[in-house]
Amino acid sequence: MSTINQFLQFFSSDRDWVLQVFVVVLAVLLLDFVQRKILDKLIRHAENKTQNIWDDALFHSARRPISLMLWMVGLTIVSQLVQRADDEHLANIIHSVSYVGIVIAITWFASDFILFSQKKLIEVQENKTDKDESRVDRVTIEALSKLLRLAILITSVVVVLETLGFSISGVLAFGGIGGIAIGFAAKDLLSNFFGGLMIYLDRPFAVGDWIRSEDRDIEGTVEYIGWRQTRIRTFSKRPIYVPNSIFSNIVVENPSRMSHRRIYETLGVRYDDIDKMEVIVRDVKQMLQQHPGIDTSQALIVNFNAFSASSVDFFIYTLTKTKDWFVYHDVKQDVLLQVANIVEKHGAEFAFPTSTLHLADNTNAETPEFAGITHPNLND
Repeated sequence: MSTINQFLQFFSSDRDWVLQVFVVVLAVLLLDFVQRKILDKLIRHAENKTQNIWDDALFHSARRPISLMLWMVGLTIVSQLVQRADDEHLANIIHSVSYVGIVIAITWFASDFILFSQKKLIEVQENKTDKDESRVDRVTIEALSKLLRLAILITSVVVVLETLGFSISGVLAFGGIGGIAIGFAAKDLLSNFFGGLMIYLDRPFAVGDWIRSEDRDIEGTVEYIGWRQTRIRTFSKRPIYVPNSIFSNIVVENPSRMSHRRIYETLGVRYDDIDKMEVIVRDVKQMLQQHPGIDTSQALIVNFNAFSASSVDFFIYTLTKTKDWFVYHDVKQDVLLQVANIVEKHGAEFAFPTSTLHLADNTNAETPEFAGITHPNLND
């Protein structure tokens, strides 16, 4: 304030008011130009010379809010000039506007700083490996960013209302009563909001995860998690918009977080080849134990397990090392082809549904109604 007063002393009481305002505007424009040039140099230095994300966020977020702040300071000076001109009411209005503008500038800076930091933190976290214990997922960063910006916004609104002369206690009391009415009217909106909050806190899935739920026939890749709804892209490339409250009442499977992929197949050979079943099972199991795509530290089972209608069956239960969908199918294909070669090597064949009709041999049996009767042709 002392600086403002010193600046005001430049003007004598007999100077033209319009000229005084012109000088203030010119000074603000000059200061705004200088600060932009300085910040441009600081931004280039921070991007090229330092690896710290916080200085980048600070300089990038400060440019426009500082410009607004300078103009609000200029308005404050103008309000002092108007007050000297004995227009107290107009001076109070200009002073209130400048104060509100300063609050908006601070809020703008804080919000931009959080958003820029969120973007940079996500880039840093995505460059880390999954095994890095310090890795924080994208959903958590976005949730914290939204909560901080919401807190800043609410605080700014309260400060602005108080500046404009509203009673904060009255506003809070009205908000309490109105909140009950709004809660009944917008219960679905609130349930979706808290559903989104639970997703952010519990983290059953994140953006980019493949999820599915048989309860609501939902399956696809998560593209966006909002406070009201989650957008999921199905494998047919169609978007599904699911209200967040739904996830509180259904079972959600997250295949993206599987540790392995499973090969579980039942194969049948002919009943004629049952004597070769033991050696086939042994060779298939040995092949799986030596296969480079199979994780032998996990469960590995190959056993004869059923007499089926048209075959004798054995099953394969094993887990691959890869989680990648495409690589998994390459491994599975190779395993099944090697099983086919083993079966063929031992002279066996895979079974397919067949029916065999067994006829009784009655050539030596007498038919009761013709017993003791000689066929006429035999007497000729």
